[in-house]
Amino acid sequence: MSVESTNTPPLAGLTVLDLTTALAGPFATLLLAGLGARVIKIENPSNPDSCRTNAPYLGASGAKLTREQPDDISISAINRLRNKQGITLNLKHPQAKAVFADLVKQADVIVENFSGGVMERLGIGYEFARQINPRLVFCSINGFGSNPQGKEPSSGKAMDTIIQALSGVMETSGSPGDAPMRVGVPFADLVTPLFGVIGVLAALQQRQHTGVGQHVDVSMLGVMTSLIACEPFDLLERLGIPTKTGLTVPRLAPFGLYQASDGYIALCAPTEAFARNLFAAMGRPELSEDERFRTRDSRVKNVAEVDALVGDWMRERTCAEVLERLDATGTPAAKVRNPREAVSDPLVVERGDTVPLAHPQHGVVEDVYGIGMPIHFSAASSGFDQPPPNIGEHNEMIYGKWLGYSPERLEELRAQGVI
Repeated sequence: MSVESTNTPPLAGLTVLDLTTALAGPFATLLLAGLGARVIKIENPSNPDSCRTNAPYLGASGAKLTREQPDDISISAINRLRNKQGITLNLKHPQAKAVFADLVKQADVIVENFSGGVMERLGIGYEFARQINPRLVFCSINGFGSNPQGKEPSSGKAMDTIIQALSGVMETSGSPGDAPMRVGVPFADLVTPLFGVIGVLAALQQRQHTGVGQHVDVSMLGVMTSLIACEPFDLLERLGIPTKTGLTVPRLAPFGLYQASDGYIALCAPTEAFARNLFAAMGRPELSEDERFRTRDSRVKNVAEVDALVGDWMRERTCAEVLERLDATGTPAAKVRNPREAVSDPLVVERGDTVPLAHPQHGVVEDVYGIGMPIHFSAASSGFDQPPPNIGEHNEMIYGKWLGYSPERLEELRAQGVI
């Protein structure tokens, strides 16, 4: 019988070249780093990752909207660049291709999120990389796919709001007749990299059997549209249920948000058992036998009456009173919290799902939380324990010790603007 060890992360020993910027790509490589991969963040020495200039910033005096001191660091950079080693390489320089080739020889994975075709125009795309290292897994995360068929929508430049607009997501939130509504968090930027990481892990698994890597191609539009397709919105509209349903989901009634006297409650009671529990909590158990509400189909047919009954009951009570009664009957419900309440909840903080963010030099100077590692293993470690690197902080380590470049070669590359 093997003894479980909690010392070694699942991806220990894997090396990832990180050619990403902004959020979607860096979030993918952040997850790989949190799972134990060695992630080498490659930045242009004169034009580094744009997340480094995102407000707000964190410094010795706390959080601020503008950079005031040389060591003020963007909270975005602290959040997204942890557990990564940082090097510089100007991929547009004629000599950069040879340096990049040396990195590719030693790597297991490349993750890039340039617009489709940029890597090929630089001469360092998948075909170039696989000729150097056939075992390489090359992951592209971009707006419309590496080889989109037909004309790309918009300008070809993909940002979260553009993808939300094109995917139909904006027309699924709000009430009928409302203007399109952007999802508050950068949904496309955060969900797409999850699929990218799944693709990378699957390709690495297949490599164990075939001995060769492959190209993993994930588009933001494809991911978001596939999620929209999980719900038959077009069919629902033809059946009289609008795409936008406001605070509730009529076809699951009673289901959605209802207002109490001091806040909102999320309530989910789509089944007969949950609906029966809800009516009992309301002090109206006889509603379970009412022909209008006895079955799921009847509740959906009479959704306006169901929602009115639940709404009237909740408005006369505080959130605490409502939840006490619903909890007592086993009815799924929760108070709607604001983000600050949610990320500081001991339930998630103690598990490391969210973590306090610390300035590399000044430590925790502000009560601000960042992404943790919400995947927990019984026989492996995971998470983030290293600060974000400065631009080019690990040039000597990676180019000198890892690739074997001499100090003279490094100085020459610096002088020529290659690194």
